[in-house]
Amino acid sequence: MTLSTPIDVKAAKAIGPLPAGHPPVRIGKIGVMLVNLGTPDGTDFKPMWRYLREFLSDPRVIELNRAIWYPILYGLVLTTRPKKSGANYALIWNREKNESPLRTYTRAQAEKLSQALADMPNVVVDWAMRYGNPSTASVARSLVERGCDRIVAFPLYPQYSATTTATANDQLFRALMKMRAAPAIRTVPPYYDEPVYIEALARSIERHLATLDFEPEVVITSYHGIPKPYFEKGDPYHCHCQKTTRLLRERLGWSEKKLMITFQSRFGAQEWLQPYTDKTVEHLAQQGVKSIAVVNPGFSVDCIETLDEIGREAAETFHHAGGENFAHIPCLNDSEEGMAVVEAMVRRELSGWA
Repeated sequence: MTLSTPIDVKAAKAIGPLPAGHPPVRIGKIGVMLVNLGTPDGTDFKPMWRYLREFLSDPRVIELNRAIWYPILYGLVLTTRPKKSGANYALIWNREKNESPLRTYTRAQAEKLSQALADMPNVVVDWAMRYGNPSTASVARSLVERGCDRIVAFPLYPQYSATTTATANDQLFRALMKMRAAPAIRTVPPYYDEPVYIEALARSIERHLATLDFEPEVVITSYHGIPKPYFEKGDPYHCHCQKTTRLLRERLGWSEKKLMITFQSRFGAQEWLQPYTDKTVEHLAQQGVKSIAVVNPGFSVDCIETLDEIGREAAETFHHAGGENFAHIPCLNDSEEGMAVVEAMVRRELSGWA
């Protein structure tokens, strides 16, 4: 069936010609949409304000009552945070493409996946952001317009959380609610314990450590945190992170003292998942540990939280507390190991369709 094949040629002839200006009905393709968290369009105040407003207005991200949260959001957060966050983004901004690294890497993943799936000519690969551009809704519409009556959506979060995977799926289904002829949907489940993912992490770590001129005494797996009450309400994220680190520890043959787990990026006054990355890094240095490395297994690609918060802020914290050697191990990104994970997960979910 080709891209321009009508749903039913005979039925269409019986009904008569489509109204003037009506787009042709196209089916027979399968869309694959890689979905990442999101990115601002620029580092200036306005694009940062738009991005942060969309992100921090999501009720799955901030579960406070709107009557309590919105005055804080609009009266305090959105008047001060855009400038500060924009300055941090400017430190890691891809000047050549005028975009954030997260957008650069996610696009590269989609392009390489498309090449890897060349044996499936009816599969169309694209990429989208939950917050910011290209929006999930616009990419979903584009895939349908290109003839996709089935879509595999891949939220690029190895460990499930309602604040990430669920909100990405929410946004896709909100887009489908506005479609007259909505496509069938499959969503890729979390892959925190998939052998291909654990192996990719292990190889990436081993490869990067081999390039260092020092041997870390401790390697930290630092995950984005969530508020502790979210975990207590049943979010499985903490358990997924723990299992990823345990499996990675077993694969590398390291002890719990050698490969630690921490949580970063806390926001607001309430307690988040512990131990905190910044406090742990500082404590290790104060204890006399001179060399550490940090890896971010929960991020599919490098972004502000890895390149700046870990690569700069955590490194400064460690050095100021007496540490000497600090290394940030890059995310899987569009590396050979990273693409092996993406391709394996997508091919599995395409089974029976392509």
